[in-house]
Amino acid sequence: MIIARFNGAHTGVVANGRVYDVTDHVGRVESVWDDVVEGLPLVGLLASLELRSLRSHDIADVVLEAPVPRPGKIIGAPANYYEHIHEMPDSATIREWGAFLKAPTSVTGPGSTVQLPYSDVRTDYEGELAVVIGRGGRNIAAEHALDHVLGYTCLLDITVRSTEDRSTRKSFDTFTPLGPWIVTSDELRDPGELELTLSVNGQLRQSTSTSTMIFGVEELIAYMSSVMTLERGDVIATGTPAGVGPIANGDRIDLSITGIGTLSVSVSDADAIPYLTRPGPKAGLYTD
Repeated sequence: MIIARFNGAHTGVVANGRVYDVTDHVGRVESVWDDVVEGLPLVGLLASLELRSLRSHDIADVVLEAPVPRPGKIIGAPANYYEHIHEMPDSATIREWGAFLKAPTSVTGPGSTVQLPYSDVRTDYEGELAVVIGRGGRNIAAEHALDHVLGYTCLLDITVRSTEDRSTRKSFDTFTPLGPWIVTSDELRDPGELELTLSVNGQLRQSTSTSTMIFGVEELIAYMSSVMTLERGDVIATGTPAGVGPIANGDRIDLSITGIGTLSVSVSDADAIPYLTRPGPKAGLYTD
């Protein structure tokens, strides 16, 4: 099943090229995690509806929005592909780095614009598979981890290459595009066999299989839940493969994952400022 948010936070089920409005049955997406017990029964409730009896729209006629507009937590997995390690200043992986957090306010949706904060510091794209938690928990065993997943979506982890901590460099507003929708785990049963590609202005920049992740989805959930309690609506960004690179004003980014779809956004530097004029301490540039 495909669950979307559209046209001002309406909730929809996508099928056969149409979006069926189920808002009257489950509420708007902002509250759906609270209105549906533990998240996962949402799938059963939606499956029981007779979609043909509901108001619907052609998918081309709606404005899709971030399927999880304000996650409680966005948890990132740094250096989770060996192929990406060679692009980094050292050889550490997620085993050494652990996880990091991104601000929920950095979330934006399909068709949105990534706003570059600085005019003279590189900002990069990072294409990733995202996991949406449907049932929370602490110390979740890897063999039961997928039982806690509501579904999957595409995520862009936009990152400034400056001096600050990861969470700062990745938490600017518009720095976490999500979408185009959530594909539920009953439909996408194996997150470890997906093909991910990312292009900038039509040129392929990233291409991988999620089978090459160092920590698969099950291990990520087990590890992260050993550190912090996972809650329904939390989003786990599973890491980016090789091919990370800079973005610039006017660029278009297209991230595609098999079984999910394509997330597309544009890039603007309309409000960018010189790095050394930012508020707070004036630090040197990070050039590695």
